[in-house]
Amino acid sequence: MRERVEERHRRILEIVREREGLRVTELATALGVSVETARRDVTALAAVGRVRRLHGSVSWPAAPLNARDARLARHRAPSPPLSGLVLGMLVPTADYFYRSIIRGARDAATAAGARLLVGITDYRQDRDARQTRNLIKAGAAGLVLTPGWGVHGPAEEEAAAIAELRTPLVLVERRIPLGLAALGLDRVASDHAGGATAAVHHLAGLGHERVAMMSRTTHTWPHIRRGYRAAVEALGLPDDDVSPRHSSRAGHFDDFETCADRLLERVDSGEVRAAVVHTDSDAVNLLQRLLAHGVRVPEEFALVSYNDEIAGLADVPLTAVSPANHAVGESAVTLLLRRIEDPGAQSSTVEWLPRLVVRRSCGAPAKDRTPQA
Repeated sequence: MRERVEERHRRILEIVREREGLRVTELATALGVSVETARRDVTALAAVGRVRRLHGSVSWPAAPLNARDARLARHRAPSPPLSGLVLGMLVPTADYFYRSIIRGARDAATAAGARLLVGITDYRQDRDARQTRNLIKAGAAGLVLTPGWGVHGPAEEEAAAIAELRTPLVLVERRIPLGLAALGLDRVASDHAGGATAAVHHLAGLGHERVAMMSRTTHTWPHIRRGYRAAVEALGLPDDDVSPRHSSRAGHFDDFETCADRLLERVDSGEVRAAVVHTDSDAVNLLQRLLAHGVRVPEEFALVSYNDEIAGLADVPLTAVSPANHAVGESAVTLLLRRIEDPGAQSSTVEWLPRLVVRRSCGAPAKDRTPQA
C-alpha cells in the first residue's frame, strides 16, 4: 500500500533528527523512495522550517553546519516561498490587543510565502461559523481561530463544532475545558495568569500590603483573576478584587463607574494604595477618576495597567503588563504551517509570559509615602 505523504514526512523528521544531517540521496535510500520524491518532501518541510535544506543535503534546523555548508549557505539564493498557500484567521476585533496578534500572524505568513485572510466577528458568536466557512471557501488551507465563545470557554456543542472541522487549525487566546471535544487542538496564548502575578508581586515589593484589582469582563479576565488570586494568597494579602460580580457580554464593560466607586471607597478608608487594572483604557480612565478625587498618582497611589497598548501615552505614563501579542500571532501561524505539513504531529500548547514595563505610575515604595489628609 502506498505510503501517505504525512507518514513519509514523519519518517523524514525522525531520520534527520537522529542523524542531524545527511545527503538527500541517502535519505531517499533510507525511505525507499526516488531521489525526486525525497527532494520534493525535503523542500516542503524546509519551507516551513522543520528541516534545513542546503545543496543536496538536509539537516536538523538546530544542527551546526560544517565548514563547507556554512560557506555555501552564505552565498546561496533565498529559498522559494510557498507561493499560492492561503491561510485564514478569525478574530473578534482588529483593535488594540488583536491588532498586534494579526500583525505577528501576517509577518509569519509572509515569511513563509503564504497569504493570510482575516475575518472579524465583532464578538458575535453567530458569525463564527459563517466567517469560518467563508475563509475555507476562499481557499484557506488552515485556520487560526479566536472564536467568540463565553469567557469561561465553549459550550459542549461549540466545542463539538470545532472538533468536526476537517481543516487544520490553531486556537489563539482560547482554551477548551477538560472533558469536551477538540481538547487536543494546537493552542497559542499569553500566560495572563503569570502576567497578573508579576504585577501583584511588583507592587508588593514596593511595600503595598493591599493590592486591588479591577478588570473588564473579557476572555482574559478569568486568567488575570486566577493569577491575581494566586499572588495575593501566596503573599498573604487580602483579596481586593472590585471587578464586576457577574459576567456581562464579552468585549463590553458597562460597570466601570460602579467598580471605580468601590475602589475609591477603599482608597478613602486608607486600605488600598495600589491597583492592577485591565484594560489600558480603564486604567487611563481610573487615573482621571483618582485625580478628580484628589488622589495623586504616583505620589499617593500606584497603578499598573494590563495590556500596554496605550498605557505609555497616559498623562502619567502607566506601568503595564505587556503581553507578547506579536509573538502569539507568529507562533500560531508557525504551528499551523507545521500542522498542514504534518497532520499527525503531536499537539502543542504555547504560552508566552508577558513582561512588566515599569513607568512612572508606580511611584515610590508605599512606606515612603505620606498620604494627604
